[in-house]
Amino acid sequence: MDRVIEKKKATPKKVILIAGGAMALVFVVYTMLFAEHTSKLNVDTERITIGQVSEGLFQEYIAIDGSVDPLKSFFLDITEGGRVEKIYTDDGRTVQKGDTILKLSNTTLQIDFMTRETQLYDLMNERQNSEITMKQDLIRKENELAEIEYNLALAKRKYDRNKMLIAEKVISKEEYEAAKDEYEYLNKRKTLAERSVKQDAKLMEERLKQLDESIRRMEANIGMARNTLNNLYVTAPFTGQLSTLKAEVGESKAPGENIGQIDDLNGYKVKANIDEHYISRVYPGLSGSFEFNNKTHKLAVAKVFPEVQNNTFQVDLEFLDGAPEGIRRGQTLQIELTLNSGTQAVLLPKGGFYQNTGGNWVFVVQDGGQVAQKRQIKLGRQNPNYYEVLEGLQPGDKVVLSSYDSYDDIDQLEFK
Repeated sequence: MDRVIEKKKATPKKVILIAGGAMALVFVVYTMLFAEHTSKLNVDTERITIGQVSEGLFQEYIAIDGSVDPLKSFFLDITEGGRVEKIYTDDGRTVQKGDTILKLSNTTLQIDFMTRETQLYDLMNERQNSEITMKQDLIRKENELAEIEYNLALAKRKYDRNKMLIAEKVISKEEYEAAKDEYEYLNKRKTLAERSVKQDAKLMEERLKQLDESIRRMEANIGMARNTLNNLYVTAPFTGQLSTLKAEVGESKAPGENIGQIDDLNGYKVKANIDEHYISRVYPGLSGSFEFNNKTHKLAVAKVFPEVQNNTFQVDLEFLDGAPEGIRRGQTLQIELTLNSGTQAVLLPKGGFYQNTGGNWVFVVQDGGQVAQKRQIKLGRQNPNYYEVLEGLQPGDKVVLSSYDSYDDIDQLEFK
């Protein structure tokens, strides 16, 4: 038998629970679809820097520090070591070409020079004595030759007379043969004596030439030794200012040691070190500028030294209009070296934001200057003042340039 089931009625409590759940569901859906999810941050306008994007000529240049150097310098290096005996001038003094700056003493060199001089005198004496002895021997042999020639003449007359007498059978054959033998003997002796005189004369000439050559070499050695002694006097190679002098009386100096520098004050140049990143883009003729005494002065690269040391290479720059009045050796100049002639571009002033964003995004001021919205951008080349804007910004846009520390997760800045 069927039983009738009574339908339950909704209670007020149940109605309230269902209504509340529906409202919660509607709120969640609305939040997900329509609510704003932007993260914001209030910032004080006095603590930030705002710059404006512009359009203009973009020149790629680098800022470098240059040091003013004399156009020509000479480093004073010790040629021969020794002890500083006397100093004739001081640092900062102007010296004339040939002026003696200091004198060194070197006992070993002085003794060596005197020894060579003694050897030269001994060699000259030997040459003189040898010449006297050889000339005396030559004279003696010439006297012997003269005596042989005299006896030969007597023997010839006797031999010629005996030839006639033997033909007339006035003398014996033995007497004739004796005269003939004596004549032939003296004739041979004359030939030998003449040969001996010629040989002795030639030997004397060759010996004297050898001694003369030895003397010449010895004199050259003494000349070198004298120059070595002269090197103990350090002199100025040209007129200029003695900028440094590292020597004290009594101090020992080794060969090759630098003791100072002389600067030519007739002109100046600028030496600068540049990061090796730019070595392929820097060449003679590139122009640069610097400020001095409230005026802009022009420079040009004169020489590039390709050797890289400590990640930098060195260049020499020359003043295009002459060195400014009042500039001094050792002075540091802040130089802007231009790397190209320039092109039109959209320019964004440089600022601390780049360290945080790498140039990938910036905060752009909007809504009449009340807020700054995060925007993706793309930057290109840069110089010490500007970045080249490739995408994301237009001339007239205002950008927060100061550091973005703690802004990484922020989408919007609100100014107060």
